[in-house]
Amino acid sequence: MGATAGAVWGRAEQQDFRSRVRGTLLGVAVGDAFGAPVDGLDLDGIREEHGAEGLTDLAPAYGRRGAVTHLTQLSLFSVDGLIRAQVRRDTGAWHPPTDLHRAYRRWAATQRDWGPDLRRKDDGWLAHEEWLYVRRDAPRALLLGLGDETMGTPEAPKNPGERGPEAAARSAPFGLLVGWEPQLVAQLAVECAAQTHGHPTGYLAAGAYAVIVHGLARGESLDAAVQRGLALLAARPGHQPVTEALQHALGAVRQGLPTPARVTELMGEGTAEGLVAASVYCALVGEDVRHGLRLAVNHAGPSAATGALTGGLLGALHGETALPPAWLAELEGRATLLELADDFAMEMTQGPALHGPAGSSPAWLTRYPRA
Repeated sequence: MGATAGAVWGRAEQQDFRSRVRGTLLGVAVGDAFGAPVDGLDLDGIREEHGAEGLTDLAPAYGRRGAVTHLTQLSLFSVDGLIRAQVRRDTGAWHPPTDLHRAYRRWAATQRDWGPDLRRKDDGWLAHEEWLYVRRDAPRALLLGLGDETMGTPEAPKNPGERGPEAAARSAPFGLLVGWEPQLVAQLAVECAAQTHGHPTGYLAAGAYAVIVHGLARGESLDAAVQRGLALLAARPGHQPVTEALQHALGAVRQGLPTPARVTELMGEGTAEGLVAASVYCALVGEDVRHGLRLAVNHAGPSAATGALTGGLLGALHGETALPPAWLAELEGRATLLELADDFAMEMTQGPALHGPAGSSPAWLTRYPRA
């Protein structure tokens, strides 16, 4: 974030960046919403309910089509925390993991409060969005990890045995810090993942995923972005399961036509490294965004998380216009997602014009308080 403050952005660069930011956030949400109706079903159950081809279109979940889960909710608060960190830097305070922890704690409040408390001005605008105050099957590890003010770190993580995919699935926004070096992106994602997912596999998979998104947001190919992620992982203790899963995904691309069985095999036990690997595979072999997402959700595993991870990759790679428009039209919270995406892109490309020593926009500081 700080590294982008002095960058000179041309108009075409800004527009491309905004399209990739929008694509990433909308991609996470579309993949999440697509997979949510079949989350936890096996392939026979999916086919029994949706036909021989499995799920091919949005279906109802939580009482409506296009509903998102806690994975999208937390991705939104990741973005909110990143913007708040940049704004708060004006005060001389600079510790993004703390700002992200505060943002995730604001999400945790949505899971226990009836609705937004407009008296809490320091919450900013996102926590005042009423539609976010719904419970969408957030696992216990998230609620426990964010249940008090103590922030987990890689040295003293919360839930040290937790290997689930939820931390990785909220990490796409870290990859949008295109002015940062990849190793710093990985470190931030790892530190923020350890706030809820303390097993090395859980937080290193989040770091790898963020670095892959980062490469795509910078215009690299998916294969090149994965190779960069592998190179950065190699120096970290406990990287072997994540490295092996990603290498397995790259090898599977050359093993014939994609099948649900191959995706299920890549996912393994449904832990973070397997789902990140499966999402990389689906994004690599998908003929287009819709096909990649169909591969990502039609299997006997956590369909919402795999859909969200795959959607984030495809959105960062291709930008918002590649996403299925009919699905976007029904997507829950689309207006909020777009507003937040555009705020993030504006902060990263034009932050000094919004806040700083020479003066600040009162409206911006109301939306993203320094507190």
